[in-house]
Amino acid sequence: MKHSISRRLAAMFAVVALSVFALVGAALYLVLRVQLERHLRESLDDRAQIAHIIVYHGGTPEKWQMVREKLSDMTPRDGTTNYAVTSDDPRYTFGTPVSGMFVKRLSNGYVRLSPDSGGDDMLTTREILPPYGSRPAVALQVSASYSPNEQTLRAFGLSLAALSGLGALGVLLLSYSVTRLGLSPLTRLTREASEIRPDNRSQRLVTRSLPVELDDLAHSFNGALARLDSAYERLESFNADVAHELRTPVTILIGQTEVALTRERPVEELRVLLQSNLEELGRMRTIINDMLFLSRADQGERATGLTAVSLASEAAHTLEFLEIPLEEAQVTARLHGSAFAHVNKALFGRALANLVMNAIEHCAPDANIDVRISPRDDDARQVRIEVVNPGDHIPPDVLRHLFDRFYRAEASRTNSRENHGLGLAIVKAIAEMHGGTVWARSVDGFNAFGFSVSTGREPGPLVDAAGIAGIAGIAGTNVIAHSGGDGRDFAPCNAADGAASPASPSSPSRQTP
Repeated sequence: MKHSISRRLAAMFAVVALSVFALVGAALYLVLRVQLERHLRESLDDRAQIAHIIVYHGGTPEKWQMVREKLSDMTPRDGTTNYAVTSDDPRYTFGTPVSGMFVKRLSNGYVRLSPDSGGDDMLTTREILPPYGSRPAVALQVSASYSPNEQTLRAFGLSLAALSGLGALGVLLLSYSVTRLGLSPLTRLTREASEIRPDNRSQRLVTRSLPVELDDLAHSFNGALARLDSAYERLESFNADVAHELRTPVTILIGQTEVALTRERPVEELRVLLQSNLEELGRMRTIINDMLFLSRADQGERATGLTAVSLASEAAHTLEFLEIPLEEAQVTARLHGSAFAHVNKALFGRALANLVMNAIEHCAPDANIDVRISPRDDDARQVRIEVVNPGDHIPPDVLRHLFDRFYRAEASRTNSRENHGLGLAIVKAIAEMHGGTVWARSVDGFNAFGFSVSTGREPGPLVDAAGIAGIAGIAGTNVIAHSGGDGRDFAPCNAADGAASPASPSSPSRQTP
C-alpha cells in the first residue's frame, strides 16, 4: 500500500505539536501545583496566626467559651480547615486533632499527613502556647485540606489534555492542507512528466519557480530526459540507416532473381547470378555483424582477452595484411613511434585497419599514409594511434560527425556498395572498450584520424625496442618503418624514397625488404 506524503507529514506535525503541548502542559501543571501549595501554606499561616491570637487571650473559663465560639465560626462546614486545642485541663480544649500517616515534612514546621479517617491529605502546623491567667499551656493545631488543590489540578489536567488533543487535531487538519499546498510544485512536476510522450519528447519540466528542494530533482530528471531523447534520436537514425543499407542489397537480390526467372538461363549465367547474390548476402552479413558489435559496445561491454603487446609490432602486422590494397591504390604506409599497451589484438587490428582503409580511399596515387604511435602528452597512461593522409579539407561540421554510425561526408553515397558507414563508428567503439577516445583533424591539406587506448599500467618510461626490431621482418614493400621519434608531428613524410621532411622525425627512414 502506497503512503501519502501529505498525510505522513501532517501526522508528523500533529505528533510534534502534541508532544510540545504535552511538555508545555506538564510544565504548567508543575508550576500550578507549586503555586497552589505555596498559597495553601500562606493561607494556613494566616489562619494559624488568627487562631493564636484568639486562643492566647482565653485566660479564664468564661473567655474560653468565647474562644470556642470564634473557632467554631472560623471552621468551614466542608471541613477543609480544622482547628484543635489540647491541654491537661479539659476545660481548655477544642475540636479533635488531625492524626494519620506521615507523608512529608515541609519547612517552617509544616507537616503533610494522610488522615486516618480517609479523604485528601491535610497540611498541619502545631504550636505550644504558654500559660495565661488561669489557663495552662495549650497545643494549637491548625490543618488545611489539599482537596481544593487536588480538584483544581485535576480540572486543569483534564482541560489541558482536552485542549492538547483538540490542538493536535487542528494541527493535523491544517498541516494536511498546508502540506498539499506546499507540495503543489511536485504535483505540477508529476503532471508535466505525465504529459511527455514520444511525439513531444523534447518537452522538459519547468524549473523556474521550483523550490530549492525540488530544483536538483527537476534538473536531474531533465538531464535524464535529454539523454533518453538523444538515445531515441540515435535509435531512430540508426533504424533508418539500417533500413536504407539493407534495402539496397535486398532490392538487388530481388531484382536479379526476378530477371533470372523471366526465362530459361544457361548454367553459367545462373552461376554468375548466384555469385553476385552471394556477394550481396555477404555484405548484409557484414552489416548485421557490425550492428551486433556496436550494440554490445553500447551496453558498456569492455574489451576482454587483453594482452601486453608492442603496438608498433601489431600495427606492422596490420599494414602487412593491407599490403595488397596499398599496392592497388599506389600509396605507401609509414609507421612512426612505438609503445606497449594492454589491448585485445584482434580489436586493435580491426580499428587500425579501418583507419588505414579510410585513408587509402581518400588518397591520391603516390601519396604517403603515416601511422603514428605515441604516448599522450596530457596522460602517460594513454597511447595515441593516429593515421595521417593528404586529402581535401574537411569542414568542422563534418568532422564532428565522422565517427557517427552510417555517416558519410558524401551526400550522394557514391561508394555505398563498398562501404556501409560503420567503419569509423567501430573504431570509436573499440577505443571506448579500451578506455580511450577518438578524434579527427583536418589542417593544411592533411587529414588525421586517431584513437587512444589505455596502457593498463602506471605511467612510466615506454621502451619498445623489441617491437621496433621486429618491424623490419614484417613490413612489405609498401610499408616503411621509422624507428626514431614519436611521430606526433601533424605533417607526414613527403618523399617516395622515405627521406624525412622537416616536420618528420629526424632519424632516417628505411624500407624493409
